Amino acid sequence: HVTQPQPTIHSRPQTARPVLLNKIEGHSDAVNAAVLIPKEDGVITVSEDRTIRVWLKRDSGQYWPSIYHTVSSHQNRVSDMVFSLESEWVVSTGHDKSVSWMCTQSGSMLGRHYFTAWASCLQYDHETQHAFVGDYSGQITLLKLENQTYSIITTLKGHEGSIATLWWDPVQRLLFSGASDHSVIMWDIGGRKGRTLLLQGHHERVQALRYLQLTRQLLSCSADGGIAVWNMDAQREEAPQWLDSDSCQKCEQPFFWNIKQMWDTKTLGLRQHHCRKCGKAVCGKCSSKRSTFPIMGFEFPVRVCDACFDTIKEEDRTALATFHEGKHNIAHMDMDPSRGLMVTCGSDRIVKIWDVTQVVGCSLATGFSPR
Repeated sequence: HVTQPQPTIHSRPQTARPVLLNKIEGHSDAVNAAVLIPKEDGVITVSEDRTIRVWLKRDSGQYWPSIYHTVSSHQNRVSDMVFSLESEWVVSTGHDKSVSWMCTQSGSMLGRHYFTAWASCLQYDHETQHAFVGDYSGQITLLKLENQTYSIITTLKGHEGSIATLWWDPVQRLLFSGASDHSVIMWDIGGRKGRTLLLQGHHERVQALRYLQLTRQLLSCSADGGIAVWNMDAQREEAPQWLDSDSCQKCEQPFFWNIKQMWDTKTLGLRQHHCRKCGKAVCGKCSSKRSTFPIMGFEFPVRVCDACFDTIKEEDRTALATFHEGKHNIAHMDMDPSRGLMVTCGSDRIVKIWDVTQVVGCSLATGFSPR
C-alpha cells in the first residue's frame, strides 16, 4: 500500500518575479483600463481617446485589435463603473462629483448622489447593495442603494491624499484603499470594530489593488510601476494614532509654538515629529533613528523614537511584502487568478500581460496548472 504524498505549497523564493509575457502597443493615447477576457487569450482596453478595443492573440503570438469602438455618450469623464447582474444595475462614478445607478433593463436612471469632490473609484457589494465610493478629498463614502432612493451609512477617513483605487472582498468583508499619499489601508468592515491596517511600501500614488482571498495576498500597483505583494495572512498590528503635545513626550523640551514654556525655560522651540511605533510626539534628537517595522505595515525605514528603536528585534524587521518593477506607468491592473495572469496599463500607452504564478502562487491555490 503506497500513500499518496500530500501536495505542498512551498514558500516562494525571494527571486521570484512577475514574468512579462506580452506587450500591446498601438494606442494613440493613455490607456485607462485593461481587462483580461475570461478563458480567452484576449484583452479589452479603454483609452483616453474614447476607444474601446478588443485585442485577441493571433497564431503569431501577437495581440491584434479585432473590435474597435468609439464611445461618444459621456459628457464628463466616467472614473469607474460596476455592473451588477443580481440587481440589474450599472453603478458609475464620475468627475461630475456624483455616483449614479441605472436599470439595465429599462435604461432609466434610478438615483444619483453628489459629493463635494470628484468621485474617483467605486466598489459594490452585490448582496447588500452597498456602494463604496472614493473621492479626491481622501474620503470613502459607504452608501446603501435602493431602487429610487439611498442612504449614507458612514464615511471612512484615514488617507492624507485623494483615493485612487478601491477593492472590496465580500467573503471576509474587507475594503482596501490606495491613495496619492503612497499608502494602502485595509478597513475591516465585517469586524465592526473599525480595525484599520496601514501598508506603506510604495514611493508613488497607489493606483490599482487586488486581494486574492485564497492565498490571503494583496497586490498593489503604483504610478511609478511598483508592484507590491503583501502577505495578509501574517499577524499584523494597527499603527498608533499620532498624539498631540506642546512639548517632546520624551525630553519635555518645548515645541516651537509653545511660547510660554520657551520663555519660562529660556530655550529655543523644537520641531515636532512622531514615532511611527508608539505615536508619541517627539523632537528630532529623541527620534534620530530609522527602522522598518513590517508588522505595522512599514516596509521601508521610518522615524521611531530611540526607546522604541531599542525594543525592535532583528526578526521584527522581516519583510511581509515583496516588491517588483513593472517598468512602466501603471494606472490600472486586472488579474485572472485561475490562470495566474495579470494585465497592467497606463499613460505610456502600453499594455503589459504578466505571468504572476511565481509571485502569488494562485494557480496552486485554485487547482489550475500554469499554462
